[in-house]
Amino acid sequence: MRRDEEELLKGDLLDRTFRISLILKGLDGVLEIVGGLLLLFLTPATIDRFVVALTQHELTQDPHDLIATHALQYAHGLTGPTVFLSALYLLSHGIVKIVLVFALLKTILWAYPAMIAFLGAFIVYQVYRVTFAPSVGLVGLTIFDVFIAWLTYLEYRRHRRKVATPT
Repeated sequence: MRRDEEELLKGDLLDRTFRISLILKGLDGVLEIVGGLLLLFLTPATIDRFVVALTQHELTQDPHDLIATHALQYAHGLTGPTVFLSALYLLSHGIVKIVLVFALLKTILWAYPAMIAFLGAFIVYQVYRVTFAPSVGLVGLTIFDVFIAWLTYLEYRRHRRKVATPT
């Protein structure tokens, strides 16, 4: 196989992987917006009742279930300001993600460094959080964000080369 054919196949695989990762990140942004909107319209007491109802069956089977007990503990500690700040965080984070994912799917060059910077900031924050409250989910999210940042860098480099050397 010639070198240019290898690069084409590699680029196609890279591009497909990048697009799938972006779509997953965009879906994550949509879920964050939905979660943020729910938090804006639900009171802490309503959230607490909902979490109690969700975890009740699991806790009757296993009173020490890690996820259920943590969810209950979190729900019991909610206050109005906490819910509002969480809603703002989720809404702003979700909107930024969706805008960046849309721009990247349209191959708009400014979005590549913006996405890398956005993910970089959250990677640093997530690593900071993991040092105080280790979480498999947060570690997984951080690894996924590092992967997307790396793919974004590779795609950005490839598209900049195309712009610099028009055919």
